[in-house]
Amino acid sequence: MSIPLKILLAAPRGFCAGVDRAIQIVEEAIEKWGAPVYVRHEIVHNQHVVSRLETLGAVFVDELDECPDDRPVIFSAHGVPKSVPTAAAQRNLVYVDATCPLVSKVHVEAERQHQLGRHVLLIGHAGHPEVVGTMGQLPETAMTLIETVSDAENFVTDQPDNLALATQTTLSVDDTAEIVAAIKTRFPGVQEPHKEDICYATTNRQAAVKEMATDCDLFLVIGAETSSNSKRLVEVAERSGARKARLIASTKDIDWTWFDGVRTLGLTAGASAPEDLVQGVIAACRARYEIVLEDITTARETVVFKLPRILNQN
Repeated sequence: MSIPLKILLAAPRGFCAGVDRAIQIVEEAIEKWGAPVYVRHEIVHNQHVVSRLETLGAVFVDELDECPDDRPVIFSAHGVPKSVPTAAAQRNLVYVDATCPLVSKVHVEAERQHQLGRHVLLIGHAGHPEVVGTMGQLPETAMTLIETVSDAENFVTDQPDNLALATQTTLSVDDTAEIVAAIKTRFPGVQEPHKEDICYATTNRQAAVKEMATDCDLFLVIGAETSSNSKRLVEVAERSGARKARLIASTKDIDWTWFDGVRTLGLTAGASAPEDLVQGVIAACRARYEIVLEDITTARETVVFKLPRILNQN
């Protein structure tokens, strides 16, 4: 007789509108210009997505100088420093910017605050491509990266009344709120974004995990080790009451000893993880357990972003 296992399946989960758009941009570019099409950095942080696009004719490179002059290049969904499109234009490269529109919004806001003479405090993780891209919108001394509450408490400025805030779009909502509170305590006049920088998809996926976590003996988050939003989901699950939480790239990463004593499994996927990976985990569980599947829906997402005009031009 099979062992019973209840699976609570989070909704929303998986691809967000920015990731959908970025993948579609690569697919449409290959259709328009033929293979190969070059992509600077992983289009999104998921090796399964990257591998599929490689089979279609995408070539992923680290830097622009690896791209030939006669082929199109696409910039990843995380955004790039201003120097990258400038360099592409100088070489007369055909390029398509797949930066998520919600990341572009942060870029525009940071530039606006800089033009108003304010120093920008960017809450984010050092080295993440999105942070590199956002900091690359302004001159080197115009922005300071704040990673922790401690950074906020130790930040020194001779213009305390001339500061503005921006954040990476894929952060922990709760962690960011603590850092923002620490900054506002010290600098009450700091200018905040008109609208929350953390994107709707990050917020929604974290809210779904919070709703489910206390009922879960084990919580699996499908996503890449390089995916900021996926790693935050693991942290949220642990903090919100799941007995244990693990990040897996796919079914292959599951250690079935984790399931000892587990009666309820929570399952979600980061914003760059495709749905077939979720279904793969469910199928692997079904092969071992008598499963009962329950959808936990905390929000409905209808956001769609338009593709860049260059893809529709002759």
